[in-house]
Amino acid sequence: MAGGRELVVSFGEMLIDFVPTVAGVSLAEAPAFLKAPGGAPANVAIAVSRLGGEAAFVGKLGDDEFGRMLAAILRDNGVDAGGVVFDAGARTALAFVTLRADGEREFMFYRNPSADMLLTADELNVELIKRAAVFHYGSISLIAEPCRSAHLRAMEIAKEAGALLSYDPNLREALWPSREEARTQILSIWDQADIVKVSEVELEFLTGINSVEDDVVMKLWRPTMKLLLVTLGDQGCKYYTRDFHGAVPSFKVQQVDTTGAGDAFVGALLKRIVRDPSSLQDQKKLEEAIKFANACGAITATKKGAIPSLPTESEVLQLIAKA
Repeated sequence: MAGGRELVVSFGEMLIDFVPTVAGVSLAEAPAFLKAPGGAPANVAIAVSRLGGEAAFVGKLGDDEFGRMLAAILRDNGVDAGGVVFDAGARTALAFVTLRADGEREFMFYRNPSADMLLTADELNVELIKRAAVFHYGSISLIAEPCRSAHLRAMEIAKEAGALLSYDPNLREALWPSREEARTQILSIWDQADIVKVSEVELEFLTGINSVEDDVVMKLWRPTMKLLLVTLGDQGCKYYTRDFHGAVPSFKVQQVDTTGAGDAFVGALLKRIVRDPSSLQDQKKLEEAIKFANACGAITATKKGAIPSLPTESEVLQLIAKA
């Protein structure tokens, strides 16, 4: 990247997921829960680092046992935690997550307000953000003030310093006041991103059309974008740039838990892009990068929990070689 920078800075929430010890039950039926670190932006940062890349995280945690545990997990995984601040008055966010028998994920969040929602623009580590080659974020940090203003300011700082902006909306309907508010706010910063990744569920949510055909996807394209991606789970990924578009198939694996697979995909792709930014203009290179990212997401889905199942580069290359 510009000036040889390869740092991916991830902005947003990091929280504790409580996952039932038994699969296929509702939250009410779960006999017990295991705690697992989570939060999409944090998962992305750790994914980059696990693959040998340079990553940092910017966000706010509660000054409590869970918050200190999460900060330690970032550091233990090689992520620069210099952008993490602690709030003495608010708790670290919690989420109870279960995969019901019908395959749907069920969420119950405890954040009213949680520390991540209380990050202010004055608390941003400006120097760290300015070092970013890619500044990555989601939409959960847009839900409430003061975090929303901090998010918008951080985007400005990164953009002015020459970073690419990467956006994965990571829709969590349960956290928004309404579907309309979610759609409006998610799209409010759409035009500013260089790289956008959506799932097929998010594509339908944002366009109102249940289809992944090119004409539907192009409703989300903006002339300012460098890359728009639609992930299709085990069907792979569709990609769109100014000059070319296509699809890259995924890898067939035995899925155990898809939590974090999308974050693994994003982290892997960003790691490849900061190493070779010409991938965004070269179709062959971009398809190789997406293939690598697909393999990373596929491996993550073969194990339980997001962070423990994020692969190393050698594991990803092994899967690609076997395919």
